[in-house]
Amino acid sequence: MTGLNLETARRVLDSQPFSGLMGARITAFGDGGATLEIDGREELQQHNGFLHGGVLAYAADNALTFAAGAALGPAVLTGGFSIQYLRPAIGGRLVARAFVVHSGRRQAVARCDLFTVDGSGAETLCAVAQGTVLNVTSS
Repeated sequence: MTGLNLETARRVLDSQPFSGLMGARITAFGDGGATLEIDGREELQQHNGFLHGGVLAYAADNALTFAAGAALGPAVLTGGFSIQYLRPAIGGRLVARAFVVHSGRRQAVARCDLFTVDGSGAETLCAVAQGTVLNVTSS
């Protein structure tokens, strides 16, 4: 138990200038999980009109790290992650749902499923990611 909550997670995300540029928001946090959402604005698209892969990678990285932070505490950094793009990200909103698969004292492994959501609320899985997040508190 980390003592962190959704309000604290939102403050942390809001303190990240790049997250503000992306327009990211945390909509769920706790119990080894986190959900990050980004509106699919035109300036986040690539030349074919899909959300840019870098936007998906950012969302996966942050969602993975927040999920692991729910298990490990606030002093965490991404150790590495991989992402697999399954289909173009088309839709009004990107939702990245991450959850911890395994957690120890010093690191956690988390998985993230990334969905686009259309105007009717239908979700389409567009990418999956997995990463290792490290607890960086000095012991």
